[in-house]
Amino acid sequence: MRFGEMVIILFIIVLALTTIWGQKTKKSWLIYSLIALYAVTLAQIILEDCRWQMIPCYAASVILTCCILFRKNERKQRPGNRRYFAAWLWTSMLILYTSVMVALPVLLPVFSFNQPQGPYSVGTTVYHFIDKERPDEYSANPTDNRELMVQLWYPAEHGATEKTAAYIRDVSAITQGLEHALSFPAWTLNHLGLVKTHAYNNIQLSSAEQKYPVLIFSHGMTGFRNQNTFQVEELASHGYIVVGIDHPYDAAATVYPDGREILIQMNNLSGFEGLDAHMPLWTEDVSFILDRLEQLNKQDEQNLFTGRLDLDRIGMFGHSYGGATAVQMLMKDARIKAAINMDGTLYGDPIPGTGLTKPYLQMNGEKSIDKSVFDNKLDQAIAQSGKTKEDYEEFWEETVRRRTNALQGGGYTMTILHTSHMSYTDFHLFSPLLPNPGEDPRWVHRIINEVSVTFFDQYLKGAPNSDMDQLAEKYPDIELVHD
Repeated sequence: MRFGEMVIILFIIVLALTTIWGQKTKKSWLIYSLIALYAVTLAQIILEDCRWQMIPCYAASVILTCCILFRKNERKQRPGNRRYFAAWLWTSMLILYTSVMVALPVLLPVFSFNQPQGPYSVGTTVYHFIDKERPDEYSANPTDNRELMVQLWYPAEHGATEKTAAYIRDVSAITQGLEHALSFPAWTLNHLGLVKTHAYNNIQLSSAEQKYPVLIFSHGMTGFRNQNTFQVEELASHGYIVVGIDHPYDAAATVYPDGREILIQMNNLSGFEGLDAHMPLWTEDVSFILDRLEQLNKQDEQNLFTGRLDLDRIGMFGHSYGGATAVQMLMKDARIKAAINMDGTLYGDPIPGTGLTKPYLQMNGEKSIDKSVFDNKLDQAIAQSGKTKEDYEEFWEETVRRRTNALQGGGYTMTILHTSHMSYTDFHLFSPLLPNPGEDPRWVHRIINEVSVTFFDQYLKGAPNSDMDQLAEKYPDIELVHD
């Protein structure tokens, strides 16, 4: 709950109690207090913006207005009479109403991200790229080409005074996409447009270093490029240029500069066969962006990155299907030197029996690799899908086999206690109802960030090899293991 919202709610409670119990309070004083309440409310709306979760709070001001204007003072107060009973009745109703006023903004907060811990401020900017070599296979127009929106986060010069960037720039489209993907009514999440980040739009790249290593980020199926803001800002603050890609039709929404919106299509992809076959679309997206980064390094029209991208030090990380994409790129593209897969089942081409042979970190949700959790959901999954128990058992065994095979050439695995699939995104900040029992999302994010920075520092910046081992000793309960 934001500061202005807390002030209004406290103001309403005090004024309501005074109206109910303060029979000797002058009506004029109550009216002046009411005027002050409206002034505070107006200031809150101007400074923090209004949101639907505060409607009961705003309505309370109107209710109080009616109660105060039509209030009659009683000269005598008699304990036990009808007036005393009525006061307690109104107080009980106030308690119930207050619980609603408090619950909505608390359960659906305008949350904030932890302050990035690196030495750099963070800048961000957006690019629109068109792949003239690839048709848009999902478009109704056969002449359309594949179009990608990418957002870059980067180490920036200090001293920015303007407001920080919004978390989601096109909140209406994104929430509509999330409604299709996650069955959250779009209107319940429109307050995400009020969430701010620590990044500043289009400010100058820091001059502290001549070139900065590059990290590609790929979201999960049904996700969006900003879904790991907690992580990309931290990496940028430690001297990385992070490039987040929206994969159109599979992202919650992709919005182009001319206003066109592509919402998630939900193409009924499922199982290894369908998702393996779909993978080339995403890896080709990443390859195309790597090509465009080479052009950007030669000549950036925004004059931010010309000659500043260290394309000999490129890593990649992703969540879910994006994590699987990172593994495929690590395996196939020599430009990717190291990769992190955050709880992604390894879809795509088979990994050689010798493993990946390049630096690799596999992050697992504890519940994602727990067979008992899988078994507990099995009956429901069978009823909904029509598949057999044997189908799901084969899927589980293949998932384990692929995950094990990826580490045959060495690498790290990390499992954080009490985490599940979406713990490795911003999602559990959306509401305190979403984290798993025993999970503290901010602590989980802190661990993910510290491990991510240390991993990429070790394999892209040449930091001491002992740093990852020291983290394993620092956090023994997260099961960070060097295979």
